[in-house]
Amino acid sequence: MRVERVPLRLITAATAAVFLAACGQKQSAPPPQTPEVGIVTVQPQTVPVVSELPGRTSAFLVAQVRARVDGIVLRREFTEGDDVKQGQRLYKIDPAPYIASLNTAKATLAKAQANVATQNALVQRYKVLVAANAVSKQDYDNAVASQGQAVADVASGKAAVDTAQINLGYTDVVSPISGRTGLSQVTPGAYVQASAATLLTTVQKLDPIYVDLTQSSVDGLKLRRQIQEGRLQTEGIHAAKVSLVLEDGRTYSEQGKLQFSDVSVDQSTGSVTVRAIFQNKDRVLLPGMFVRARIQEGTNDHALVVPQIGVTHDQKGQPTALVVGKDDKVELRQLVTSGTYGQSWVVDSGLNPGDRVIVNGVEKAKPGMQVKPVDAKFPYPVAGASGAAAASAPQAGSAPQGASAAPANSQGQQDSANGATGASAASANAASAGK
Repeated sequence: MRVERVPLRLITAATAAVFLAACGQKQSAPPPQTPEVGIVTVQPQTVPVVSELPGRTSAFLVAQVRARVDGIVLRREFTEGDDVKQGQRLYKIDPAPYIASLNTAKATLAKAQANVATQNALVQRYKVLVAANAVSKQDYDNAVASQGQAVADVASGKAAVDTAQINLGYTDVVSPISGRTGLSQVTPGAYVQASAATLLTTVQKLDPIYVDLTQSSVDGLKLRRQIQEGRLQTEGIHAAKVSLVLEDGRTYSEQGKLQFSDVSVDQSTGSVTVRAIFQNKDRVLLPGMFVRARIQEGTNDHALVVPQIGVTHDQKGQPTALVVGKDDKVELRQLVTSGTYGQSWVVDSGLNPGDRVIVNGVEKAKPGMQVKPVDAKFPYPVAGASGAAAASAPQAGSAPQGASAAPANSQGQQDSANGATGASAASANAASAGK
């Protein structure tokens, strides 16, 4: 078996080429670059103070239609769920017994009135006779007393007639208010009683409609304190704007206004009732619906807001943010937030006006690290972002700002290494061919 030996000069040339390529690869690797992060500079601005409270709707007026006389229901004269007018007849109760009672009362009244005429004539006659001593003084006094009793009988008869007429009128059961009827509790042929106050139906006025909200006494106390300290500006509780979020998540088209806030705290729940009123022309709101109300209670003229993408939470759930401090070094800040405003958090403490908060490239920044701050960009308008920070998102296909430098350098290093490997292979092939 014959083994060919490679000349020593070829091995030396190939080794030198590989060594030179390796040295060239080390020399082409650039030093680590300072990461680029997008920042927003927080400044005080005016932010509405909004409270979101749970509540339920209730009718503006509620009238329970009940029987006021005893009797049999002859007919129902409305359709359940329809709107009715005030004074419109809803039920007809059998009026026959009450017509008879009215006729009896009228007859009794006529009899009393006839007796009054007789007693008046007797008194006039006795008055002349007693002057002539034709009758005794006692007889005259008895005639006067009988006259007075007859007059009283007439008044009693008139009252009986009025009562009979009222009871007869109660056989026409009318709606006390204008509104929408509910379910009928009786049917024709049912016997109803005034003594039991038999419920016939319910009429509710739905336009406008009330919304009864529940606010904790702690939140109310905090709001009043902020107003006293001048942190909040408000025109008064009756000028506050209220919007509703319905059960399906949609926002109700009409805005309401506050009517009043209860002056006492419920001892069992520690909350107070706040009532708002809304127009309800289309009858979208029905009594008993669960809603959430957003109440604009005032404005905070010195609020600091930070985009939500720039706020993270630690293991304890506390909000934190990374801030570019002096010498462009990253600092970690603990925040205290009081709610949201659009796509931003409202920060009560932890930040100062002029602080530069990192919102783009948060994952690349670490506390104490040197960074290169640039204006952040958002794909949507963000409260608290101004100028270049409010610019639109990069075009499709382009890399986000602050994340393009590192991939480009890595690709360059890879290309350099590939080029060096290709050069060394070419040198080896050329040496072999030269042999």
